[in-house]
Amino acid sequence: MQLELVTKKDFQDLKVELIDEIKKFLSPATEQKEWLKSADVMNMLACSPGTLQNLRVNGTLPFTKMGGTIYYSRKDVMKVLEGNKQNAA
Repeated sequence: MQLELVTKKDFQDLKVELIDEIKKFLSPATEQKEWLKSADVMNMLACSPGTLQNLRVNGTLPFTKMGGTIYYSRKDVMKVLEGNKQNAA
């Protein structure tokens, strides 16, 4: 039978690795998804499903549909927001 010793350094290394993994798991918000679903876009634009549909139909907001799910490029959504900027009067 082979005996392995676990040192204090081994435990410290394990602790650091676990903390890094937990941070990755708890903070996915730092990564922004490139493709957004309708609910995400409605939250960003503060609009209703009908308004979002109008933006799709009139070509204001390009989209991709796969298997019944509609996806929007984050860049396209940001362009719509930037294009509708207004100066405060």
